Amino acid sequence: MKLKCPKCGSGMEIQRTFDGMAYVSCGCGIGDTLKYSGSDDEVFLEFLTRYDEGLVGKAPPVGVRDKKEIAEMIRKNKPDQTTKEILHTKEDYVAEYRVLEYSEPDMGRKITEMGLDASLSEGLAGLGMERLYGFQDEAVREIISGNSVAIDAPTASGKTEAFLIPTIQRILDHSEEGVYAVFVYPTKALARDQHPKIRQLAQSVGIRTGVFDGDTGSSERNKIINNPPHIIITNFDVLHYHMWRKTRFSALLGTVRMVIVDEAHQYSGIFGSNVHYIIKRLKRLCGKLQFVAASATLDDPGGFCGQLFGQEMHTVRGSGRRGRTDFVMLFPSLRKQRALMIDLVKKMTEKRHKTMVFSNSHKNSELLAVQARRRKVDVMVHRAGLTARYRESVEKKFKEGSLMAISCTPTLELGIDIGDVDCVVSAIVPVNRLVQRIGRAARKGQHGYAFLALGNDPISQYYRNHPGDYFEDAEKAYIDPKNPFIEDIQVLAMACDRDISAGELAEHREVVEKHVIHGKLVQSGKKITPNLKKISQDLADYSIRGIGKTVDIFLDGQKMGDRALPIALEELHKDAIYLLAGRRYRVIEMEHARRSFARLERIPSKYPYYTKALTEDTPTIKEEFERKKAGGIEVAFCKLHIQKSVYGYANIELGSDAGQGEKIMLEEPLRYDFDTKGIVFCAPRPLDAIGKADDAEYENGVREIVGDAGCAMPEYVETSGYHATEHVVIEGSNMIIGGASQDLGGISMGSSGMIYVYDGAVGGSGASKALYDRLEKVFERGRDIVRECPCTSTDGCPRCTYSYKCGNNNEFLHKLSALEVFERIKSGEQTEIVNHEGSRPLV
Repeated sequence: MKLKCPKCGSGMEIQRTFDGMAYVSCGCGIGDTLKYSGSDDEVFLEFLTRYDEGLVGKAPPVGVRDKKEIAEMIRKNKPDQTTKEILHTKEDYVAEYRVLEYSEPDMGRKITEMGLDASLSEGLAGLGMERLYGFQDEAVREIISGNSVAIDAPTASGKTEAFLIPTIQRILDHSEEGVYAVFVYPTKALARDQHPKIRQLAQSVGIRTGVFDGDTGSSERNKIINNPPHIIITNFDVLHYHMWRKTRFSALLGTVRMVIVDEAHQYSGIFGSNVHYIIKRLKRLCGKLQFVAASATLDDPGGFCGQLFGQEMHTVRGSGRRGRTDFVMLFPSLRKQRALMIDLVKKMTEKRHKTMVFSNSHKNSELLAVQARRRKVDVMVHRAGLTARYRESVEKKFKEGSLMAISCTPTLELGIDIGDVDCVVSAIVPVNRLVQRIGRAARKGQHGYAFLALGNDPISQYYRNHPGDYFEDAEKAYIDPKNPFIEDIQVLAMACDRDISAGELAEHREVVEKHVIHGKLVQSGKKITPNLKKISQDLADYSIRGIGKTVDIFLDGQKMGDRALPIALEELHKDAIYLLAGRRYRVIEMEHARRSFARLERIPSKYPYYTKALTEDTPTIKEEFERKKAGGIEVAFCKLHIQKSVYGYANIELGSDAGQGEKIMLEEPLRYDFDTKGIVFCAPRPLDAIGKADDAEYENGVREIVGDAGCAMPEYVETSGYHATEHVVIEGSNMIIGGASQDLGGISMGSSGMIYVYDGAVGGSGASKALYDRLEKVFERGRDIVRECPCTSTDGCPRCTYSYKCGNNNEFLHKLSALEVFERIKSGEQTEIVNHEGSRPLV
């Protein structure tokens, strides 16, 4: 059928939207949005009927910004042709466009005016440094004075020089032999990338450096141990490994006086909680230490680093220099986020702009690469879980210019040198992490491009309407030193590092006494010593980057990677589709009770699906830590026991976002129990929605779901309202506590109104405590998300009530019921925590 406009006779266009709707429009200005019925012809016939009935008017502003508004953006910012083409998109809403132009940073003193050792001044002059930036000057003064300092400055602004110069000066001032300073990096790759710069300046003044990590060969290790360098470059995993084993390397640490920690924001959550204890253990071995931390993204660097290191920190803030960068925030109105990101990468690489595209998960980085290659984009994947050799080959190809695009996860937020970058495309992250990602572009002073691709999710929907709030919602780093599992294992490690003397570790007395009772520690006079026979294996199996067992992944008998429990249950169950290095594999076997492994097999490249686990989590409160009122809502922060079960999976069509799919049940559910921390509260009853339940109109399939569940429509409306509320609280928390929703799980307990939100990490990560502290603001943001979504579906949509992590296939969600819950919370309605025995959990 020819789609001829009934008003002007021109051809009409039908665009399908992400949520099953169709946008019918003509250049003459008329248009309408209709439910897509499966055929363009049927949609057009319905459009003609509505036009004849006078129900079609001027095309509504569905999806794209008004042309006059775009013209004003262009007039104001004067973009080049590349940015203009992006701004004139017909499928996305331009939520924000601004030019990031960086002023010259404040300058500090000349090198010759700083009172540095003559050899150090000469070495800096040899590197072409005549004057420091202002923040570098301040950092040098504070560090030479012996103060502990947290440096907050953008990527590629000169942070390394800010801590390297004063460290070298302090070594020159203290001529003792042995290791004076330890430089700690979060990854081996970054440490080795930074070593040449550190070594070049150090060697110019006769100071020796060495890298000691898991990749250091035996001859180099012996050289370091027999002739210790002044500066050792390593990571916290290595420090933990050698300290509790009392190796020859650990004996070198007794002379250390300075610890320099780069990329300090990486030490959040479980990893950071372990690092807190490793720092504590270092202090036991070394005595007083001076700490220097550097980061580009911490919202409160002094406060966070003070908690991490256990002492007061002086904050130094700086700025950097780079070329003009055009920044555009885009909302994918008529397509999916991944399609938008792939389109941006294709357009930029076709113009020979080297591009990094950041996804927020392993799966999304892999899916993006799979689909981008189908559109002839020259792209490779870079993420954790791939072999170091593969990642290094990707970095080398990109740096040399033989690869135009990298699909990566936050692993490449770090300062690894991958050469010139012209463009950064990023999925939604907190603004301080986005700034670090954007800092990759235009470092050499060239024109840069940065695109924030909002998604088909509640957070993105909110920022589309309130782009200014995005720039206010900074990520909050957090740790939980009182995680009982971390405290238990780290106290054992402390005893291995050095015997515990009488009166020592008073803050851990209960844990020490418990270990003595169970025979893991032995009381011997005034000393407490480790029972190595009983605890060595536990310590050897422990990972400071995550708690709990890991599942090894094999293909053709070769180990390809690993995943930690409990997330491994959801990604590696039998018949799951697992993504690895841009390819998809099927899991043919998985075991986690005795041996922990999964075996993969190859599948055809055109296989049309990936999978999402169907889960059921059952919570039990084991201990209550705190209780308060968030408005009128009673909420408790607790120790929880979670019984997780993966009972099936949904096949999701490749190219669609996480929503719903065909459900398949596993023959035997997978189960895993763990303790963690979380919050619990009782939501107000949505009485108005319940009262209208039997009279309301519902989309096809809803009444079938209700029938299958064996409940009446009012119960469905109430239960589904609480489930939707749980989703929105977790998604909304991402904006308020900064990215932490990735670390959270949630459960709504049937029609009881009880909602749990918990740390996904065994023992707790600190994310749920951050949510507990800011719950009032999260409730407020959740109300805005649901109220402002324009969808008309009873169950909502990916932009208001869906969750990509939903273990119930995004079923049992009622938008209007959830909105009433949030309205009642805002009105101050009072609730109390109640018993929910017998209620069905929805995840």
